[in-house]
Amino acid sequence: MSEQPSSAGKVTFVGAGPGAADLLTIRAARAIESADVVIWAASLVHADVLEHAGANTEVVDSAQLPMEGVLPYYERAAREGIHVARIHSGDPALWGAMQEQLDQCTGLGLEVEVIPGVSSAAAVSAIVQRELTIPEVAQSVIQTRLGGGKTPMPEGEEVQEFARHGTTMALFLSAARSGQLQQELLDGGYTPDTPCVVAYQATWPEELVLHCSLGELEATLKEHKLWKHTLVLVGPALAAGGTRSHLYHPGHFHGHRRADREARRALRAAKQGNTAS
Repeated sequence: MSEQPSSAGKVTFVGAGPGAADLLTIRAARAIESADVVIWAASLVHADVLEHAGANTEVVDSAQLPMEGVLPYYERAAREGIHVARIHSGDPALWGAMQEQLDQCTGLGLEVEVIPGVSSAAAVSAIVQRELTIPEVAQSVIQTRLGGGKTPMPEGEEVQEFARHGTTMALFLSAARSGQLQQELLDGGYTPDTPCVVAYQATWPEELVLHCSLGELEATLKEHKLWKHTLVLVGPALAAGGTRSHLYHPGHFHGHRRADREARRALRAAKQGNTAS
């Protein structure tokens, strides 16, 4: 087994969240502040996050750079023992092209840290004040994108196939092909009246959030000329209400709370009635 080269250099992959600088985690802000070099993409990350960078920090805009243009900074980190903060929009684990960079850092013997960020799906659900997992309506959230784009989709991960579950879906990187998106969702089993939320640059000053039905999705996206920086949420949970989870029901017990006996009986009876029906 070959030994990894020793190095005091470090690369931190920072999740910048959906846009608003005050949605950075404290750990993310500290990483940007302590970095010798900050690499960010002006096309994807709001400039306000750079307010956390030190006065002498070298700031690099990677918007026009391929990975081969970023790699020299990682090599420099290994050679000079400096700290590079690589800022990714949203959460770096989701469509961040992070893994290929992690592989390069490992080969260079760099210390690596990954700091999660707020996903735009979570940000949009907060903006519209809707829970994506509603008891008895939807208990799963599928995060995916439409096939046919620049990056091939693995077999079996088509939007139409995922739509058959009928649960909440968050669709990234798909607004440019709105007709195909709407049709695959309908073909998968969602009804035309299924509620949708369309969000452009959520939490940015230019934020635009729209509500429509699935049958109106293509027209809504085209009317507002939305084809990038746009997230689509779809599913019955977006309009659901009136249900109740068992977690805070007085008939539910756990290690910190005893169940009320009468409420427990009522909860069991309701569960048996739902099973019978």
